[in-house]
Amino acid sequence: MDIQQRIAQFENMVRDEADPNNDMAWFSLGGAYAQAGRHADSARAYMRCLQINPGMSKAFQLAGQSYINAGDKDAAAEVLTQGYKAAAGRGDRMPMKAMGDLLAKLGRPVPEAPGAKTTGATPAGAGDGFVCQRTGRPGTKMSKPPFKGPVGDWIGANISKETFEDWIAQGTKVINELRLDLSRDEDEAVYDAHMREFLGIDDELYERLIGAKPVRP
Repeated sequence: MDIQQRIAQFENMVRDEADPNNDMAWFSLGGAYAQAGRHADSARAYMRCLQINPGMSKAFQLAGQSYINAGDKDAAAEVLTQGYKAAAGRGDRMPMKAMGDLLAKLGRPVPEAPGAKTTGATPAGAGDGFVCQRTGRPGTKMSKPPFKGPVGDWIGANISKETFEDWIAQGTKVINELRLDLSRDEDEAVYDAHMREFLGIDDELYERLIGAKPVRP
């Protein structure tokens, strides 16, 4: 399926007569617009996603990047500042850092985040000092990688059991709301892309682990 077909698919999913409050569809539509070079449309889709689900730290980051690509630095700075504070409050360390880096590149101040979650209730079994690379918080190290291969190995070594369980819940939502059939390669690619985004596995890290660029859904 080419990018124009993907755009049409997600546009149909968010139409008023379908499901205009489907945050995952808006998020995926934003990514499809960005891939097609429609950066202003991409930013608007990510912002609509955030209206529905303001807890999606990654959508703040990608909306800011889309505004930058569209040439609207003021809008980018506004959404990145808001997103940085929101991500800090939730302990979403990876998108928080990415948004801080984007603000610095724009020459805008990175906000203070006194409410950032740096510690919390220590999960049972987390006394070995394991720290989740996505959240920066203590967690339970998985006894084995969640699946085979270099990406699974990295997740097992860097992501806490608690964070991965959060992804399983989010992944179920992705499957249901985007109506994915994981027996289809293109739907599996969509699922994997959402997983990487949730866990903080960017394209650079993926290419370093796999030796190839990720498949774009």
